[in-house]
Amino acid sequence: MIIEILLIAISVSMDAFAVSIGKGLTVAHKVRWQDATKTGLWFGGFQALFPVLGFLAASTFSQYVTAVDHWIIFALLVFIGGNMIREAIFEDDKEDAEETADFDWKHMLPLAIATSIDAFAVGVSFAFMPINIVLAIVLIGITTGLFSIAGVYIGHFFGARWQKPAQIAGGTVLVLIAFKVLLEHLGILAL
Repeated sequence: MIIEILLIAISVSMDAFAVSIGKGLTVAHKVRWQDATKTGLWFGGFQALFPVLGFLAASTFSQYVTAVDHWIIFALLVFIGGNMIREAIFEDDKEDAEETADFDWKHMLPLAIATSIDAFAVGVSFAFMPINIVLAIVLIGITTGLFSIAGVYIGHFFGARWQKPAQIAGGTVLVLIAFKVLLEHLGILAL
């Protein structure tokens, strides 16, 4: 399960990574480590918070849906992964160009919330999986924070060429995990 948690952590961090690359693209001069660290803390913190909220919300109702929990996990992960892939392929590059180099709370809070919506849905799916929620939250937060810090530097130094492939890779991993969970619950794959 640790490998699945790590793959999920990497996958849900790809939106934050892509936005961090966009932030890095906006920095005209040298990237300050404080700005990269702020980005990591904002995105990592919210990516850790939102699965907790999703987990708590779903745990309240889990006793009513245990017979179909694998279908819920499947639907959520396919939806999230598919949406990440769709956004990467069809997203308007003008949105990335409109990104500002500001790293204050007024600019970072909306980005942190927007990139964490998927993490809420992942938290909902965690309520139906035999998972160590604390480990999952810590891994998601740390992974997202590190990817976000790296994204700022990558965006500044290498440009936007890694932004879309990162989103596509993250979405693909979530879809594959969804199919794995479904096939395990249907008895086609061994647990």
